[in-house]
Amino acid sequence: MSTAVKRKLKPIQLAAVIFLTVSGGPYGLEPLLQQTGSNAAFLLLLVTPLLWDIPTIFAILELNSLMPVTGGYYQWVKRALGLRWAFYEGWWTWLYTFADLAIYPVLFVQYLSFFFPQAEAYKIPVCLFIIWISAGINVLGIVPVGKVSLVLSALVLIPFLLLFGWSLMQHNGHLIIPTPSFKSTSFSNVGLGLYTVMWNFIGWDNVTTYAEEVDKPVRSYLVSVFVAFVAVLSIYLIATLISVNANMNPTILSEQGFPALGWLVGGDVLGGIIAMGGMASALGLYSAVLLSVSRIPEVMAEDGLLPKKLGALHPKYKSPYASIICCSVVVSVMVFWSFGELLIIDITLYGAALLLEYVALIRLRKLASQEHRPFKIPLNRAGLVCLALLPFSVYIVALTGAFLNSEKALAPALFALAALTSAEVVWLFVQRRKRKRFSF
Repeated sequence: MSTAVKRKLKPIQLAAVIFLTVSGGPYGLEPLLQQTGSNAAFLLLLVTPLLWDIPTIFAILELNSLMPVTGGYYQWVKRALGLRWAFYEGWWTWLYTFADLAIYPVLFVQYLSFFFPQAEAYKIPVCLFIIWISAGINVLGIVPVGKVSLVLSALVLIPFLLLFGWSLMQHNGHLIIPTPSFKSTSFSNVGLGLYTVMWNFIGWDNVTTYAEEVDKPVRSYLVSVFVAFVAVLSIYLIATLISVNANMNPTILSEQGFPALGWLVGGDVLGGIIAMGGMASALGLYSAVLLSVSRIPEVMAEDGLLPKKLGALHPKYKSPYASIICCSVVVSVMVFWSFGELLIIDITLYGAALLLEYVALIRLRKLASQEHRPFKIPLNRAGLVCLALLPFSVYIVALTGAFLNSEKALAPALFALAALTSAEVVWLFVQRRKRKRFSF
């Protein structure tokens, strides 16, 4: 086996990285029951993956099978729509990922507080420690990230399997499943619940940015995405089902997280195990998401859209260390924001970037109609348009709900829309600088 192959991710490692990039377990899902109630929460968990995730997964798998290249979605949009829209895609993705990354160190501190209640007083130093430790691991390259992701995935899943078994024993093997329904849940609360569920299901496209660093990428992505999707959906339903059957107070669950559920079901020991899983989840999510986004400035720098120094590779590990450091600096500032605000900004920006990927999918069906695709959605271009309408109907409902809920979500939603317009401003600035450079 060649050295190059040895340094690439294997399917089981890729599945672990995908699981951590998209989910990292149900940590972060805690506000859902308070936002919507148990019946609406179950309906959202069942319907959202069908409308939001599965169409996106199919689109990503087809695009990645056509172009399994470093830069993933940025390269797809560039080929289909040109450099300007590719810049939009890369810029929006960079912005929403900063918001995404800033969430995980904050969650780590929340779960650390189960053991050390005074940890909240040291929130910023702890967050900065996590940010820069993760940066160091990413600089070492993709294979160490894959190996660490395997360990962290196990640490995330095992506590909830223990919690599930413990809960089954307490209820003599019989758990009550709430009837999925939106009855008695306001539209604005459904919108807030959608933001929570959507955030816990995003990131499938992020895992394609390092496709050239994956062994047999087309086959590996097909297998690994399926395994990760089943794991993500299962762990969310299990965690919510246990919360309902334990008669967990939704407000306490939202404020104190799943360690409080573990304590309610199994005492200090189980609560501690769940808290440790939450800390592992935050670390794994941060490292996996940083791995994906750090490759985008590298390819944008190659196209002259960002400074060349951002594309610099480490002389030994060949990782985009300058991009990793830049991302870490920005996130170090953003940890001062609240979880709820970051979540709404994250999803609003992500939805816009996802729209460009669907447009690229449909456009490439015409531009590259004769090129081989190991995976191809069995729909024509009109069918693909209908497929794209499914996730964007979910997106519009969530965004509308945010605007109707002026108390909690209006300000971050408006900020996110303003951030979307910044792409054109920065694009014009970049083009002006390029024209000045070539005028001399």
